[in-house]
Amino acid sequence: MRRGLTWFNVSSIALGFAFLYIPILLLVIYSFNDSRLVTVWGGFSTRWYWALLENEQLLDAAWVTLRVAFVSACVATVLGTMAALALTRYGRFFGRTLFSGMIYAPLVMPEVITGLSLLLLFVAVDFDRGFWTVTLAHITFTMCFVAVVVQSRLVTFDTTLVEAALDLGSPPLKTFFTITLPLILPAVISGFMLAFTLSLDDLVIASFTTGPGATTLPMRIYSQVRLGVTPEINAVCTILIAIVTVVVIAASIVTKRAESQRQAEERAAMKG
Repeated sequence: MRRGLTWFNVSSIALGFAFLYIPILLLVIYSFNDSRLVTVWGGFSTRWYWALLENEQLLDAAWVTLRVAFVSACVATVLGTMAALALTRYGRFFGRTLFSGMIYAPLVMPEVITGLSLLLLFVAVDFDRGFWTVTLAHITFTMCFVAVVVQSRLVTFDTTLVEAALDLGSPPLKTFFTITLPLILPAVISGFMLAFTLSLDDLVIASFTTGPGATTLPMRIYSQVRLGVTPEINAVCTILIAIVTVVVIAASIVTKRAESQRQAEERAAMKG
């Protein structure tokens, strides 16, 4: 078999990346368009970013979205990590199949079904819909993604390190924070980033569970796009892309440094 890159492989990769990223690049470029018509280039300008500062509806929606994404990602990371630990550390306990099925159900469940079921739940318990109902809904469907990412790391985890620490008298909680967590930290950070991004992007579930004063940015953009795309929408989307890019790069740097430090400590331990 021929090895290496061929013209077919290169063309396929180029077309795939072009299909994914050219629309995003066009959105960023037209956010600096001086013309009000988003499809007609009228020269370079930052006027729409200044106009965005006066658009209170979009700014309020963006602030709500960031708060929901951060809170839900933090809680989902904790719960997802705990679920992954339970599935990998405690073997075949009673109810494991049901527990794992409930954890992974949101992965395959249509978002419309998830949103409708959560709406019926909040109505049944007479819970006023708003910021916290959207946050709880996002925790529900992002926790499973964190569990999958962390569990994939725990499957290859060297449990002898934990057993040695326990044999030397280290309490289980201290063992987790000093040994287990640093070793699985890259996966935990990756799970947090995935949960944060999914929460930022969600429209369907938030539409079912939102209430007065809790309109997220995807909902606001969707309601305005139906009347026509405005330059302010391009500007706010560009800012969100920049925020996500910066956070992803920062998380990658932190993860790489943590992995390098772990490898250095392992080499030092082997030499010692």
